[in-house]
Amino acid sequence: QVQLVESGGGLVQPGGSQTLSCAASGFIFSSCSMGWVRQAPGKGLEWVSDVDGGGGATYYADSVKGRFTISRDNAKNTLHLQMSSLRPEDTAMYYCAAPGLYIGQGTQVTVSS
Repeated sequence: QVQLVESGGGLVQPGGSQTLSCAASGFIFSSCSMGWVRQAPGKGLEWVSDVDGGGGATYYADSVKGRFTISRDNAKNTLHLQMSSLRPEDTAMYYCAAPGLYIGQGTQVTVSS
């Protein structure tokens, strides 16, 4: 049974930092590219970032480039998203995903003073 369980969301002030984590199970994690997508209130899904199976290649949406860092630990089957210089427009439900295959239940990030 495939599971992607996100954690680390919450309320953070503008300019602050937050780290999201995703625990994966039920599939060969190291063989899959992984990523994060988000959905802001009233909007569609927005791709945020991807990392290849080995962790050596990373990709970012222009809206988060230079502020977010994606990483993975294949020994622990975990995916992370370090977010810094957060803005109110980063407020969204963040989902961990194996693109085209699986997606988690999401964790809410709210950026507000």
